[in-house]
Amino acid sequence: MLANLRRRISILPSFNINASHSIPFFRFSSASLPSPLLDEDPQIPSLNSVNSLSKSQLQSLVLARYANGNFTDLVSNVVVFPPVLLAACRNLAAISCNGSDPGQLSSLLPSVSKRFSLQELGREIRENRFDIEAACVKMASPMNRGEYLVLPNLKLKVLVEAIRMVLEIVYDERFVTFSYGGRIGMGRHTAIRYLKNSVENPSWWFSVSFNHEKFDNRHVDKLCMFIQEKINDKILIDIIKRLFECKVVGVELGSCYFGRGFPQESGLSSILVNVYFNGFDKELHEMRLQKNRESPKFVSNELVSRDDDDDDDVFYKPVKIYAVRYLDEILVITSGSKMLTLDLKNWVLKYLEGRLELKVNTVKTAIHSAVSEKIDFIGMELQAVQPSVLHPPVSEKAMRAQKKYLRQKEVRALELKNARERNRKKLGMKILSHLFKKSKQSDGFKFENQLENDVRKIVSSWADEVVREFFGSLEERWAWHRKLSAGHFLSLRHIRDQLPQELVDSYDMFQEQVDKHLNPIKAKMALEEEERRKEEEEERKYAKNTVEDLTRLCIKVDAPVELVRKAVKLVGFTNHMGRPRPISLLTALEDADIVKWYAGVGRRWLDFFCCCHNFKMVKTIVTYHLRFSCILTLAEKHESTKREAMKHYTKDLKIFDMSGNEEVYFPTEREVKMMGDRNLSDPKLVDGAISLALIRLASDEPPYSCVAHFCERTDTIVYRVRLLQKHLKVNPLDNDKWVKGMGAIHGSLNRKCLPLCPDHIHDFYMGRITFQDIDCASFVDVD
Repeated sequence: MLANLRRRISILPSFNINASHSIPFFRFSSASLPSPLLDEDPQIPSLNSVNSLSKSQLQSLVLARYANGNFTDLVSNVVVFPPVLLAACRNLAAISCNGSDPGQLSSLLPSVSKRFSLQELGREIRENRFDIEAACVKMASPMNRGEYLVLPNLKLKVLVEAIRMVLEIVYDERFVTFSYGGRIGMGRHTAIRYLKNSVENPSWWFSVSFNHEKFDNRHVDKLCMFIQEKINDKILIDIIKRLFECKVVGVELGSCYFGRGFPQESGLSSILVNVYFNGFDKELHEMRLQKNRESPKFVSNELVSRDDDDDDDVFYKPVKIYAVRYLDEILVITSGSKMLTLDLKNWVLKYLEGRLELKVNTVKTAIHSAVSEKIDFIGMELQAVQPSVLHPPVSEKAMRAQKKYLRQKEVRALELKNARERNRKKLGMKILSHLFKKSKQSDGFKFENQLENDVRKIVSSWADEVVREFFGSLEERWAWHRKLSAGHFLSLRHIRDQLPQELVDSYDMFQEQVDKHLNPIKAKMALEEEERRKEEEEERKYAKNTVEDLTRLCIKVDAPVELVRKAVKLVGFTNHMGRPRPISLLTALEDADIVKWYAGVGRRWLDFFCCCHNFKMVKTIVTYHLRFSCILTLAEKHESTKREAMKHYTKDLKIFDMSGNEEVYFPTEREVKMMGDRNLSDPKLVDGAISLALIRLASDEPPYSCVAHFCERTDTIVYRVRLLQKHLKVNPLDNDKWVKGMGAIHGSLNRKCLPLCPDHIHDFYMGRITFQDIDCASFVDVD
């Protein structure tokens, strides 16, 4: 494809993107581009069109700048292109618009034009005049003096998103397969599925733990050097450096804010982390391939040898290296010896500390046994177990329940059979009484043809059902066979000699028919054969499972039970005895907002831990602790009892809107019970929802515009941000009082006011949008 692009550019020498300096920028549209560059969409929409660039069109634009193994001048020839900036605006507004609804996104261009001009923004970027520092808002933390949070305004967010889109096209296919995070379809759950399905017989593993460290000038210069290996663009490098200098973009290793939707995380951070670790990933991948080449190859029938004289089975376990990296979390697994793992760990530490100049916590980066020790990775606990642990055999209790169900099924079938016979008898008696009545009223039986046909059909269907039931029951056939064949005097020889030959022949023919139709020897043999086959299948399956338990290890993924319980207790869902309790802070909200807040927390927990083996424990927390804590909170707000609140809202927490329509936001008990592992990619963690409460303000201030990206609604309500760590007066860096691994929103946002429209506050409570999807720099000062 790249060769075709280069050939097309050489064919059209008149088109020179670098010469676009002589063209007025406001006229830079699809007419300036050669149509062969875009095979699928030959016409790029102009700025006046409501349609922005599609992914394939943007990919063609980026690949057009590829020559001699490098991309050149991507900012001045791709990023500044107005349809590209409009596509960035569309990405920012897509989630807040609840999907790509054409009706909502068609008004995106006028909404963007009201805020800033895409032509002017592109001109400033192209001429390197864009003032990044002026497009930032600094928010100081009232508790930690000297610490402040730098947030970009919407104009700068568009630039950052446009750069991210271009870098994604350049690097996404160049990342290794075990690089997860910050990529489409490559999230936490994708990594977990790889670990559960692809890793076999793990013996040793270790996870790399970084010390708490922010990227400084050394790391930024090294990052820019890595980018310059593939992209030759001075403007892009200058923009990235200025973004780091202004602290709009930051990378903080060893922290807990990547991929959580926090405001302190930039949309560009994830892909920059992947670019920084890309060289490390490739060298580790080469080591994996080298180890696979060193392992001898066997044909499948040579893996197990079975001899008549020797009952021992020979199994081959090749030495393999597995690796998974989710942003700054690295997990390395080996199926070999501990010395191999130790050498691999030393190489990893040497590369990270030497080549990448990162500070690794060597104490926490320790080798653990995959069988006897659990390891924490991306918020879950991993351990190597036997296959029978993941798929346990049916317990005795389950077998008893199954037998009980089969007995109940037989009883119901017998009751239906008796009911059918009873109904037949009643209907037959009605027919006979009708016939008897007719015979008394007239001379003989005279029926209409239609009535006679109906009676014949009814009787014929009865007969067919009786015959099918009879031949389907081996016991009845055996009973009638014994009655008609055993102990009859006509079977005695001295009696048969005294009888006429015609009578004896008739009796013998009758016995042949009885044996032919009533003797279920073949059916019995088939039934015995089926039972024998089932027993052999069970024995074979048991032997296979036993061999797998002795020769194979799989990875079990568990939710961290203790950490989840600590989080439940820290937030206030339960008291010190583990029983549900109300959260007084939420009583200032509307009833629907209270239920939505609990529903957002519960659904995020269910989505994130649905791939875990102990998912039932998370279901219990959502179904019992969160549900009844919500009921108790509603009861405390209305100064009523728990029983009265349950009677009004029901256990499903039903809410009625202004029109009287019933709405259910919290997952019902049946819905939670039916949940299981779903094909999710990267669900958001519960940290952003559980550590935040938006309190509605009663204010007489004039209406503000909604702070969601490019939302034009003015029917907004002002909400005050209340953070959990500030409410509890707890430092999130203190693992003794805070929950280990749970992130926290930056403290500078505490008590800030954000105007949101009803649709976006609903999506915010339900966890569909986060702080990444709203313009936090447009907060409102309300006393």
